Parts: sequence; C-alpha cells; structure tokens
Amino acid sequence: MIVNPNTLWSCGPYSLPREEKRALFTQALTELTEHHRQACPAYGRFLQAVGWQPGTPCTPETVPMLPVSIFKELELRSIPEEEIFKTVTSSGTTGQKVSRICLDAQTAADQQKALASIMADLLGPDRLPYLVLDSKRALRDRAMFSARGAGILGFSVFGSRACYALNDEMELDLPGVQAFLERYEGKPIFLFGFTFMIWKHVVRALEGRGQHLSIPRGILVHGGGWKKLTQEAVSPEEFKARIHAVTGISVVRNYYGMAEQTGGICLECPCGHLHTSTWSDILVRRESDYGLCAPGEPGVLQVLSPLPHSYPGHSLLTEDLGVLLGEDDCPCGRQGKYFRVLGRIPRAEVRGCSDTYEG
Repeated sequence: MIVNPNTLWSCGPYSLPREEKRALFTQALTELTEHHRQACPAYGRFLQAVGWQPGTPCTPETVPMLPVSIFKELELRSIPEEEIFKTVTSSGTTGQKVSRICLDAQTAADQQKALASIMADLLGPDRLPYLVLDSKRALRDRAMFSARGAGILGFSVFGSRACYALNDEMELDLPGVQAFLERYEGKPIFLFGFTFMIWKHVVRALEGRGQHLSIPRGILVHGGGWKKLTQEAVSPEEFKARIHAVTGISVVRNYYGMAEQTGGICLECPCGHLHTSTWSDILVRRESDYGLCAPGEPGVLQVLSPLPHSYPGHSLLTEDLGVLLGEDDCPCGRQGKYFRVLGRIPRAEVRGCSDTYEG
C-alpha cells in the first residue's frame, strides 16, 4: 500500500465518513496510478491512450478505470517476477478465459488484513466452528480450486475445526453434519458456501427429504450469485426464508467481491444492503457514456480500492449492473455507500464462483 497504511488500519471497516474517505482515496488513487504507470509498461500505455497526464490528481470520479476483463487477456503486474508471492485466478466455466492476478507478499497481507477486519465486524474476534456447505473435493480438484477452493480457504481463517457438508458426489452428508452440530451444540457456528450450491445441495435437498438441521446460532456467509442459473434463482427474501425453514439460521449475509480486488469485499448488512468498507468504494456509471448515475439509477459498477500495489487493480470497470442506494445513512448505522447488484451486463461473459460447478 502506498497511502500511509496506519491511517486506514486505525479505522474500523465502516467508520469513515464521506469527505474523510474521499480525501484518503484521492491520495491513494493518485499515488497508485503513478506507481503503476511507472512499474507496469502496459498500464502506462493505457494511460497514454486515454490521455491521462502524469501528475494529474485522481479522485474516485476521475481516476482512469481498466475494464476488468483485461486481466483475462494480459498479465498486468507492477512487480518483478521474482516478487510474485501468489497468483490468484478468477472463476470461469469450462472454456472461458480466467483472470490472473499477481500478488506480492505485502499486497496479499494487506488484502487479508482488510478481509479480517470486515469479517470480525460480523463474526466477532474469535474463530468459530466452520461448516463448509460444499465438498472437500473442491480443494483437491485443480479445475475447481481457482474459484471455489480459494473461497473456502480464504474464509477458513475465520473458522476452526472445519466440517464439509457435502461428499464427493455432492450429496448432503447428513450424519457427518449432525455429528458436527451435536459437538458444538449451543455455540455460534460460521457457515460458508456459494449461493447456487447452498440452494441446490442443502436447501432443496433437505426440503426433498423432509428433514431439518438445528443451527439456531449459525452465521451464514454466501456469494457467487446465480449468473447463468437465473432460471432457478429466487429473491434474497425467499432464499433467507427457505434457509431458515430448514436450518433455523437467521443471520444470512451475501457478499459482493471478485478475484481482481480480493480483500475489498462488500458484505451485506442486517438491512439487506451491500456495503463498501474502508478499503473499497463503488461508483455507478451509465452504459451509454460512462457518466455518473444518480442514486437509484441503474448502471455499470466501477470498483475502487487502495490495496492493489502489485498490479493495477485499484480502479476497475466491472461487467455487473447495480444501483447506489445511499451513503452514510443506512439504517444499520454503517458509514459508506450501500448498494444493490442487479445482475450482469447483457452479453457479458457469465462467471461466478458457484457457477463453476454445473453438475
């Protein structure tokens, strides 16, 4: 991170009011744009092509934005090869290209630290028993690992004593799950999974059997969306109601995030709104001219983060449609913007962590 990290790490994940956050982001985005211009030749050529002049201040509204799909075409990094700590790949169904994001040790650590702060706001400071609503095969199958396995492992640092709810055939291991729940009866349990897979292999499976799990203190985090499986999609309200009916879980939180900006996930609040954090911001732009949309006006999501130092991912134009609902005034009390994701841009390549499994 180039901007003084102590300034950001000293803040809670939802504690920065608009003007203070905008000033910090302007500083960070300006410094990151210049850093990547010098360190990544391809990004420098992009800036030249769009007419960006070195030394120009970059506010959230004016910072040049890369289309997120460019990471499927080019390996963009601002570090020498020997400093690559790990490479993160995006989700993608069979035959699709995937993004390759090169992280150095510092960027990876910063992203993990930001994610930990966001999750602690939901889970508290202690690691909880971890029930993964997926199969352990997702960690062994290299074809799945980039999306599903990385998600499972990424959230595993907030849990302990993991239990996998599905067997290798993607069937619910009811005896194993019940034994896990009995062992931690009366304690809070952290559950994680991908939206479509929870729906198909847990909710629908339990409903079909006429069975019920008792997880009254469960906290379920899910993501990945429905994407090309929209014919089976249900509303967030029905999704939560059906989960509660078969598990007793009342705390269900969706999140919005992507491999191209790991760490800056936007987690759903108790009011059902996705929230930016201290380490993320969003803008909504019109498809016609990329001008800024007014609150309540649907458009294309642009995501911003001060964390990417090893690659030019600090300002990205996504392929997702969304709508800004407000800023600093959500009834939940969190500061920052809150928004809703409406789906993919028509004709955009469909992808999603849960959708890399199509069986």
